[in-house]
Amino acid sequence: MKRVQLFLVFSLTMSGQVAFDRLRQADLEPGNWLTYSGNYSAHRYSRLNQVTAANVGRLKLAWAYQVKTTEKIETTPLVVDGVMYVSEPGGSVTALDTRTARPLWRYSRTLPKQVRGCCGTVNRGVAILDDKVYVGTFDAHLVALDIKSGKVRWDVPVADPTLGHSITGAPLAIKDKIVVGMAGGEYGVRGFIDAYDARTGERAWRFWTVPAAGEPGSQSWSGDSAKNGSATTWVTGSYDPEQNLVLWGTGNPGPDWNGDNRKGDNLYSDCLVALDGDTGRLKWYFQFTPHDLHDWDSTEVPVLADATVRGEKHKAVLFGNRNAFYYVLDRVSGKFLAGREFAKQTWARGLDDSGRPILQGDTTPTEEGTRLYPDLGGGTNWFSPSLNPQHNLFYVAARDVPGIYYKGDLEYTAGAQFNGGGFGRVPGQDPSGAIRALNPSTGELRWEFKLFSPSATGVLSTAGNLVFGGSNEGDFYALDASTGRLAWRIQVGAGVSSNPISYLSAGKQQVAVAAGNVLFAFGLEN
Repeated sequence: MKRVQLFLVFSLTMSGQVAFDRLRQADLEPGNWLTYSGNYSAHRYSRLNQVTAANVGRLKLAWAYQVKTTEKIETTPLVVDGVMYVSEPGGSVTALDTRTARPLWRYSRTLPKQVRGCCGTVNRGVAILDDKVYVGTFDAHLVALDIKSGKVRWDVPVADPTLGHSITGAPLAIKDKIVVGMAGGEYGVRGFIDAYDARTGERAWRFWTVPAAGEPGSQSWSGDSAKNGSATTWVTGSYDPEQNLVLWGTGNPGPDWNGDNRKGDNLYSDCLVALDGDTGRLKWYFQFTPHDLHDWDSTEVPVLADATVRGEKHKAVLFGNRNAFYYVLDRVSGKFLAGREFAKQTWARGLDDSGRPILQGDTTPTEEGTRLYPDLGGGTNWFSPSLNPQHNLFYVAARDVPGIYYKGDLEYTAGAQFNGGGFGRVPGQDPSGAIRALNPSTGELRWEFKLFSPSATGVLSTAGNLVFGGSNEGDFYALDASTGRLAWRIQVGAGVSSNPISYLSAGKQQVAVAAGNVLFAFGLEN
């Protein structure tokens, strides 16, 4: 199932240690990109400023690296001391020299034939802690690799891939543990978040996102519907070291579009859950879409920040949700502070004082089809937002797309898709999208940059007054961070479905992004 290739001897000195203190203080190392979201607070903001709105026109291709697959790659690479660690579909990992893209080692994962998944063998990134690189695989294993050689240090099964479990998101390294979510909500699995001992691979704790009978929240599921309740956790969360708090989004309840047999709010689906990092114990939760009937997973990345709301300062969580609403929560208590729509939606009249949606009529899927904004893809999705402290703006790739929701049968078969219906496009209505800059305390729109079609690219903001993003049409571009004006773009030849990053290579700033099955790095022309 696995194979490691160590390439020619290289002169680059590879990092031997990425201790927890380095991760906790990642903002002090802007030349590296140490976690999936750049820092534990998930700001996806680079403090590098060699590339600016004034000179970005001189940005040129530095190198391109093509992965050994025809599948598109959605990875967010990590960079440590001049070495880039890139995950590939299925769970393979390559270490590259950032100066030349020359491979230093490669771990190759071969998947068993019986693995199931809805959307390709996606892998979105790795984690690093001490002397290991950690990757979740599409056949639901968590693997620890030696950071210098790529050799397997341990490999543990997390769940049964024949039932639809898979791991597509990047793990999150905290203290002495590796936290990982799982995918497979389309197969009626029971969701969870796991933590593993970083040294041994022994499981430290598991938080089930669908409670068992008699546990708190179980009363929100009618009958025995919770046993196939989904609520998967397929995008990486964030971490508050001060409170030792893991914050992670959960997916829709199962089946997706037919809730007849799962009456109730269906906790903890479509929630943000806050867990104790040592034990996995639930500290608080907030549910964005109770009794979801439209597959609006709340697996988007939670962003941690200090915010002043209605004159009061809060340690906050900022959340652009797939249901097309933006939320500000208190991250100590989980209390709703503010919210408003940031993308077009027709399902709710707004949010009440507790943040619960006020429904706009009956939006239940029907056999004939129910039309509604947003569509299945939501007002945004897994691709990451960015928080820019320089301008106090929250950037998000927004989607304004209508959809048709169909109700279907409820039969569950182990290992088969369990959707309870389907979805379709609205004829004659072209989808649209935009990069939107929001006031992080209120969600109020400050500016927008309209796109030809909805994007599946995350955004990166930088101290050079830039916001980087990509398009389905193959454009990689930079916007002025304060105004949204287009500052630079290049055609890369394939749709961009990943998150950009920035780092230093030999002392010079580079910006990297994956498009199609190629990873591109750009730097200033000499």
